[in-house]
Amino acid sequence: MFDLSISEIAIIAIIAVVVIGPKELPRALSTAGKWMAKGRGIMANFRTGLDAMVREAELQEMEKKWASENERIMREHPALPDESAVDEPVMEPLDGPSAEAEAEADTGSDTGAAAPVNKTEGNQG
Repeated sequence: MFDLSISEIAIIAIIAVVVIGPKELPRALSTAGKWMAKGRGIMANFRTGLDAMVREAELQEMEKKWASENERIMREHPALPDESAVDEPVMEPLDGPSAEAEAEADTGSDTGAAAPVNKTEGNQG
């Protein structure tokens, strides 16, 4: 940012020690560092804002390009009138079990079950 040579920095340091004094120099440097940090923060925020505006402008430009390209494609390939009349597949429910199968399942569960046999009782006696 600033192009300072070693000799220029040395002259600034000597003047700072003479004007500010050796006792107050650390506090002055600390204050200068805080100001530099605030300045950098403000510049970073400014740069972020500019980048966001540029990205937004680029997005708007891309949207315009896409809209014009879409219009061109739609002009080149218009929808055919019979395309809207094309039969689309219709979803139909699957065939469930018949009423007879349901009746058999209901009656079979009551009559088809046998009582469990205790094998240990039958062998003892």
